[in-house]
Amino acid sequence: MSPCRVLVVEDDDAIRELLVELLSDHGHEAAAAINGLDALNTAMRMVQAATPPQVILLDLMMPVMDGPSFRRQQLRIPELARIPVVVISAYRDFVDHANAMQAAAHFKKPIDDWGLLHVVEQVSAAGH
Repeated sequence: MSPCRVLVVEDDDAIRELLVELLSDHGHEAAAAINGLDALNTAMRMVQAATPPQVILLDLMMPVMDGPSFRRQQLRIPELARIPVVVISAYRDFVDHANAMQAAAHFKKPIDDWGLLHVVEQVSAAGH
């Protein structure tokens, strides 16, 4: 297992904290954002610090800026466009949304911890 930097974008405090803890407990560096706008700002700060996220875990339904809006903006910013996204959602047709967003992978909530860790590591490795 190779550690990677992950940006968790989730508006639900409990889920966000659980994902950050899960990733950290398994040797990954995890940053968190509460919505898409916060995620854009956080990702750009990470890029400017020369520690960009290698994977973004992205919820679909969030206030301020939702997942699809974040993804559209992300793809317009050259420094962020190459970072793969893994969609996480309880939304009924989240697979269609994930495919339309060109997500590297997708997970339905509640999330399978081991499956998510495996995909994060695969997606991170593929991005290099």
